[in-house]
Amino acid sequence: MSKVAVVYWSGTGNTEAMAEAVAKGAREAGASVDVASVSDFDSSRIASYDGVALGCPAMGAESLEDGEFEPFWESVKGELAGKKLALFGSYGWGDGEWMRKWEEDAGDIVGSYICLDAPGADEEAECKALGEKLA
Repeated sequence: MSKVAVVYWSGTGNTEAMAEAVAKGAREAGASVDVASVSDFDSSRIASYDGVALGCPAMGAESLEDGEFEPFWESVKGELAGKKLALFGSYGWGDGEWMRKWEEDAGDIVGSYICLDAPGADEEAECKALGEKLA
C-alpha cells in the first residue's frame, strides 16, 4: 500500500475542498493518506511518503501564496525526487499561469488540476481522479 500526503494552503476553503477530494480518490485507490494544511505539516516527514499532492490557489498576479506555501514549496521541492507528485489549486482570475509556472518548477509530475472558484461535482471528480493517479 502506498502512503500519500495531501498538503495544501487555502484562504477561502476552495483548495481545502479540493484537497479532501484528492485524498478521497487516493484512499479509494488503496493508499494510506494523511491530509494537512501547510501550517500543520512537518516538512521533515516528506521522506516517509511515496506520493505527495500539493495544493495552493493562485494569489495576486497568479503566484503561489507567499506567506506560508511558497516557503514550504522551496524547502521541500528538492526532497521530492523519486516520489509521485501531483499539484492542484483554485483560481478566480487569469488563465492558470501560476500552475504552468509551478508545473515547470516541479518537473516530473503525475498530473495537475486547477479549478475556477469553488469546486462542484465535476471538479471534485477530477480531483478524485488526480488522487487515484497519485496512489
